[in-house]
Amino acid sequence: MPFNLKKVLKALLYSSSQPLATKDIQAAFERFHRQSAPPPAPEAAAAAPPPAEVAEAPAEAPDAPDLYEGVPPFVTASQIREAMDEITAELAAADDGLVLVDGASGYRLATEPRFARWIRILREEPPPVKLSQSSVETLAVVAYRQPVTRAEIESVRGVSADAGLAKLLERELIAVVGRAELPGRPIQYGTTPRFLEFIGVKSVDELPASDVLSSRQIDDWLKGGSPGHTPNDADMGLDENELALGSPAEAPRADGATAPS
Repeated sequence: MPFNLKKVLKALLYSSSQPLATKDIQAAFERFHRQSAPPPAPEAAAAAPPPAEVAEAPAEAPDAPDLYEGVPPFVTASQIREAMDEITAELAAADDGLVLVDGASGYRLATEPRFARWIRILREEPPPVKLSQSSVETLAVVAYRQPVTRAEIESVRGVSADAGLAKLLERELIAVVGRAELPGRPIQYGTTPRFLEFIGVKSVDELPASDVLSSRQIDDWLKGGSPGHTPNDADMGLDENELALGSPAEAPRADGATAPS
């Protein structure tokens, strides 16, 4: 019976409490072959280890030839991906409530979203709190512009970003990634691996294209806009006739410009 990569991957997935990256799986195969290699021959009889210390062949091999015999010396990323695709299809066909998630940190087994309420009941957890519209907008600017400073976020949104940044930092969706080469060295923010898991992509390169939030568009606003200028509906490519909300009252700011009160 030939070696069954899919069976081994299933066992690794069920036994792992962390996502399994392709490199982790390949490293496991390397360790298998190191542990299966016979011990070096002793140079002299006196150097031979005592009988109790002689390495024994794995007991599992005779009973499971599809797991321990004919193990390839190396498995490629393509072979792993193909086997994982087969596991995904099998789980979908079984409809047992499990799914295979191919996330930013690797592969992991998870329960389907439709079972979320039962999981919360078991763990005695409250329903998840949704992000506010303000936090979602701030997160979008960080995701598309990163690394980005608070002042840049506020220049795009036209309002204070303090509350949104604090909430996103608390949820670990964004993190401090450095300081900008600007006067005062302001803090720069970027997204985290948790953000990628949250929206279901492997990298920010998979985010949908955005003409509104692209780095080029934001740079044009920051470089070409007058101090204190707040992008309006027309700047954002929206129909002012449909989305006009009226002109909010403006309050003076310390820098002499005006901002919504």
